[in-house]
Amino acid sequence: MSALPEIRDLVLRHAGRPAPGGLALHRSDSPTEPMPSQSAPVFALIAQGAKYAVLGERVFSYGAGQFVVASTELPVIAHVSEASPATPYLVLGLALRPPLIAELLLETPPSRGEPAAGIAVSTASDDLLDVVVRLLRLLDRPDDQRVLWAGVERELVWRLLTSEQGGTVRQIGLGDGNVVQIERAIRWIREHHADLFRVEDVARAAGMSVTSLHRHFRAVTTMTPIQFQKLIRLQEARARLLAEPGDVAGVGFAVGYESASQFSREYRRLFGLPPGQDAARLSRVDPAQLADV
Repeated sequence: MSALPEIRDLVLRHAGRPAPGGLALHRSDSPTEPMPSQSAPVFALIAQGAKYAVLGERVFSYGAGQFVVASTELPVIAHVSEASPATPYLVLGLALRPPLIAELLLETPPSRGEPAAGIAVSTASDDLLDVVVRLLRLLDRPDDQRVLWAGVERELVWRLLTSEQGGTVRQIGLGDGNVVQIERAIRWIREHHADLFRVEDVARAAGMSVTSLHRHFRAVTTMTPIQFQKLIRLQEARARLLAEPGDVAGVGFAVGYESASQFSREYRRLFGLPPGQDAARLSRVDPAQLADV
């Protein structure tokens, strides 16, 4: 019998309260606006409701009983798509610790496959749900929690490593190699999102050849470095417009656009409205609907 109903009840009871060990429990009583969402490194299990996320041109839709793992920080735009006061969206998230994953990698066969995606979605197995419900039960048992938490967390990570998304989880524990180089490339692009740059500049910062950068960057992020930079620019522009809704041209220039028409066109393509109209609409939205949940 699936443990999902008990997981749902435990998340509902503890949502919003402080939780130990990198665990976070959230609820939302209504759908939310598409907004940038923290993506990594994390395991998240949907207990009720559904969420919709976009990374570049790839769309992820996931609901109750499905989980998401992310190995690196990616510019995901996500929103809760199914929620109501009667059946709120319920999710638990657990930060995935690289040292623990690195330790468990010693017990798994070495991987020689293609680089895994930086974010992946799967349906949770009964074994994984069983570990999750035992972890959540510890929230009501402080004495047991002190003794048992580390062991149950270790078992949960093991289940993830041996799941069909183990390649994505494995990347979190690798202390060197291509994944770390791609993380360097991502950081460099974020820091230089408003600048003109060549792919050769990114490759040099990552310590990779241009060919290797293209191959591994697309595998992890689903985008080329130039596409990634554009997405970071537009997300930064939206954040700035929430604070400075009356200065559309200034915001476009600040994030690296020299053409106001190009900025407006690309912004509308991503967010559905021109910058000024989108900022005005978001200013009227309940802040709870903008939260990263």
